Amino acid sequence: MSIFRFPILVWLGIGILVICLGIRQSFGIFMMPVSEHFQLGREFFSFAIALQNLLFGVFQPFVGMAADKWGAKRVIILGAIAYALGLYLSSVAAEPSMLYLSLGVLVGAGLSATSYVIVLGAVAKVVPAKHAAKAFGLTTAAGSFGMFAMIPGAQLMMSQVGWQGALQGFALLCAVMIAFAMFMKTAKPSTDNQAVLDDKQTLKESLSEAFSHKGYWLIHAGFFVCGFHVMFIATHLPSYLADKNLSATTGAMALAYVGIFNIFGSYFWGVMGDRFSKRHVMSALYLMRTLVIAGFVTLPVTESSAAIFGGAIGFCWLGTVPLTSGLVRQMFGARYLSTLYGLVFFTHQVGSFLGAWAGGRIYDYYGSYEPIWWSTVALAFIAALIHLPINDKPVSRLAAAS
Repeated sequence: MSIFRFPILVWLGIGILVICLGIRQSFGIFMMPVSEHFQLGREFFSFAIALQNLLFGVFQPFVGMAADKWGAKRVIILGAIAYALGLYLSSVAAEPSMLYLSLGVLVGAGLSATSYVIVLGAVAKVVPAKHAAKAFGLTTAAGSFGMFAMIPGAQLMMSQVGWQGALQGFALLCAVMIAFAMFMKTAKPSTDNQAVLDDKQTLKESLSEAFSHKGYWLIHAGFFVCGFHVMFIATHLPSYLADKNLSATTGAMALAYVGIFNIFGSYFWGVMGDRFSKRHVMSALYLMRTLVIAGFVTLPVTESSAAIFGGAIGFCWLGTVPLTSGLVRQMFGARYLSTLYGLVFFTHQVGSFLGAWAGGRIYDYYGSYEPIWWSTVALAFIAALIHLPINDKPVSRLAAAS
C-alpha cells in the first residue's frame, strides 16, 4: 500500500502528533531559563519533566481503555484542552511548586491523550495488518517533524518574548489539535477473521492473555530503556552542551537534528519491521544506539560532533515506536492495541521519569553528566539482547483465524 493511499484518519493523526510531540520535545531548551528564573538547580526542572513523563505513563492505560471504548476523537479533544491549560498555567506560575501541577500533572495528562498510543490505536483499526508497521513508522515520523519544526521556533520565541511567552504560544497551538480531532471519524469495523475474534474477546481476557505471555514483559523491559534514553537526552542534551561551552543555539539545533533524522529513521525502521523480524530489527536498533552514544561521550564534544550525534541518535530515536506497537499488534491483534500498548508505554514513561530526573540529580551531586551517559550505553546494549528471545508469533487465538 502506498503511503498516499492511507485513510484520512492517518493524516489527521499525523497532524496531531506533529504538534503534541513537537511541543513536548522542546522542553529541554526551557531548563536553563526556567531554572535561572526561579533561582533553583537543575534537579527542580528535571523533576517537573520527570513527573510529567511518569504521569504521562500512569494515565496512558486508562486513556487507552477510554479510546478503545468511546473512540479517539473525544479523548484527543479533552487531552488537548488539558495540554493547553498546563502550558498556560506554567507560563504564569509565581511559585516553582506550581510547575509540578501545570507542567507535570496537566501536561502529562494532555500528552497521554494526544500522543502515540491513542493515534496508533486509531490507525491500527483502519490499516491492514501487513502494512501496520509502515503506517506506524510514518505516523511516528510526524512527531519527529514536529520536533524539528518546534524547537527552533521555541528558541526564537524565547529570544523575542521570553520563556513565558513561548509557552503561551504553544498553548494557543493546542487549539489546532482540537480542530484536527473534530474531523476524525470512528473507523468502520473490519470483517476479517481476526477482527471477528477480536470483537468476541473481552478486555479482561485480552489483559490475561498478554500478562501470561513472556514476550510481552520483555517488550516492557526494552521500552523502559527507550524511555530512559529519549527523556534524558531530550531534557539534558542542551545543558550538557552548554557545560562544554557551546551556545544555546548549538543545543537547540542538536535536538532539531534529532527530530529531522528521526523523520527518516522512524519510517525506515517501520519498513524494516514489515520486511524482517521485528524483534531482530529492534535488536539492531538498540545496538546502533549503543555505538552512537558510546562514540559521542568518548570523542571530544564540538559543534560538529553535537550535530552528528543529533543526526545519528535521531535516526534510531523513535524507531522503537512502530516496532514495539507493531509487535504488540502482531502478537495480540488490533482490538485492544490502545490498552495493551498503553501499558507498555507506561513502562516506557517510568524509564522517562528516571532518565529525566536522574540526569538532574546526578549532575547536581557530581557536577557532571558522565556517569549517566555511560549508564545509557550499558542499558542500550542490554536492550539489544532482551529482544532476541521474544516469541513474536501471533497468539493461538489469532493463529486459528489465519
